[in-house]
Parts: sequence; structure tokens; C-alpha cells
Amino acid sequence: MGRIADLCSEIAAAADDGEDGLVLPADVREKLRADWSDADIEDAVALVAAQSLQNDLVEVADSMSARLLELLGTWGEARGWAAAVEGHASVSIDVIRQLAHRLDQLEEILEFFRDEKGPDRRAFDQLQRRLMDQGIEEEMRPDWERRGSDWEKQGGGIEEAPRSEWEKQRQGGRGDEP
Repeated sequence: MGRIADLCSEIAAAADDGEDGLVLPADVREKLRADWSDADIEDAVALVAAQSLQNDLVEVADSMSARLLELLGTWGEARGWAAAVEGHASVSIDVIRQLAHRLDQLEEILEFFRDEKGPDRRAFDQLQRRLMDQGIEEEMRPDWERRGSDWEKQGGGIEEAPRSEWEKQRQGGRGDEP
């Protein structure tokens, strides 16, 4: 493995970017032919080119991810979230949800490539929590609150609403009496 790494290092140091990818100068290629076959040299050039493209991809993705974290994080704050839910955001909640999901995946992958700490995710993480909670607010309300709300919609007053077992027990009853 050490010899191949040395070959790739020599190629990375000597190669230039050309129209069709990395180009190895003729004198460097001749020098390498003393120890390596043409197939090994071409494989190493392809490996170095792929690594260079991956480095560029990671750099661009990291920059874009940082900007998107900042942008999507604006909807993580209470005011921005309220505007998005009311339909006043420039994109729909579904688009925000999709972008946030993909961005979260990208961030997870970029963590393996970063040498330094990633961007501040606090506002983005708040958006993630809001997106997870959206639509389940009614389901998460206590049973007695939902029952009272339903009773009021049916025309009953709050004092007339049937008491839940918990309410009856809380007020000193066993919960089985009316």
C-alpha cells in the first residue's frame, strides 16, 4: 500500500488540470515507467483525479450546507415558523421539510470530511423539532383538554363537559361515580 500511496503522491504533485482531467507531463510519465507499468500509472492518475473531485465536491457541499443551515434556521425561530405555517414564507412547509431532511443527511456525511467544527446548527435543529411536531399538536394535547374542546364544539359549556377519570380522581373521587 505504501508504494501505491507514493505513486499517487508523485502524480498529485506533478499532474496538471487539462480539458479531459488530470494530465501527467511526459517527463514525469517516463520517470515513473522505470518502476511502474502504464496500467498502474493510469490507475493512479484516475485515483488522484477521483480524490481531487471528491475534495472539490466536499468543499462545495460544505459551503452550500452552511448557507442552507443559516437560511432554513430562520424558520426555526418562532416568528419565522409562524409565517411559514400561515403560508407567508417564500416556500411551502413541504419544501422546507424536504430541504431540511436532505440537508440533515448531507450534514451527517460532511462530518466525516470536516477538519474543523461544522457550522452553528442551533436554529436549524429548532426547525427540525418544529417540523417533527407539526401536525401532532392536537394529538399531544392531554385527553381532558381535547374532550373539553370537543364538548364545546358540540354546544356544551365547559362546566357541563363530562369529567375524565383523571379529573374525577384528582377531585377526590374514585373515578367511577358520575
